[in-house]
Amino acid sequence: MTTVMGICRSFHDRALARFFHCFPCLSDPARRSSWGLKVTLVMLHLIFVGILFVFDGDLIETTKKEPWYTALYLLLLFATLVQYFITSSSSPGYVFDVMRAVNETNVICQKSSMASKQPASSQNGSLNVVIEGSQSGRNFQGSNPSSWTKLVMDMYPPGTSIRSCTCSYCNVEQPPRAKHCHDCDKCVLQFDHHCLWLGSCVGQDNHCKFWWYICEETALCLWTGILYIMYLKANISRAWMPL
Repeated sequence: MTTVMGICRSFHDRALARFFHCFPCLSDPARRSSWGLKVTLVMLHLIFVGILFVFDGDLIETTKKEPWYTALYLLLLFATLVQYFITSSSSPGYVFDVMRAVNETNVICQKSSMASKQPASSQNGSLNVVIEGSQSGRNFQGSNPSSWTKLVMDMYPPGTSIRSCTCSYCNVEQPPRAKHCHDCDKCVLQFDHHCLWLGSCVGQDNHCKFWWYICEETALCLWTGILYIMYLKANISRAWMPL
């Protein structure tokens, strides 16, 4: 019995390793969870819409007489799912990404200023710019920490009190309205909330996309609810009609 279980476990491990080798994006548990949520949400949409087209005879007749009605409904369904994937795959605006962009800008400026100071005979030579400090991980501070601090200070609206807040998890100075997300384990600019169905945060860079998705999803839910109410009302009245 133990030998059989060991063989089954070995076969399962080899099959799982081969599957992850073919689909490396699913080897990360966080990514598997995210993809599981996406598949679940798509299946919920297809199930609720499919039930209408399978059992609602009046909707099928309406589709035959007025195909534009069903076409608009399916177009809204398609647009909602597309907007969902666009929103879920977009970055909310992580502080580390902004710091990396500031660092790259500083490096380019340093190269330009140092190249302009070089003699004309040596401008074609090799130029090495040494940047102290780590550029990745939790100790990422950029090539010039004072430039990031100045940028953070400029983010405060005029007339408001300026506070200096350093994230104890990322060890970076947080801009105003930034917050550390414990689910993503990163600081997010203009943090709104961590959306379970998106699998990511809602922040500065995807806030507008999130609201577009919410509006489309709300319109789709209302339209689907009206169709269900019409279907139930017609069938209940038929069931109670005297023979």
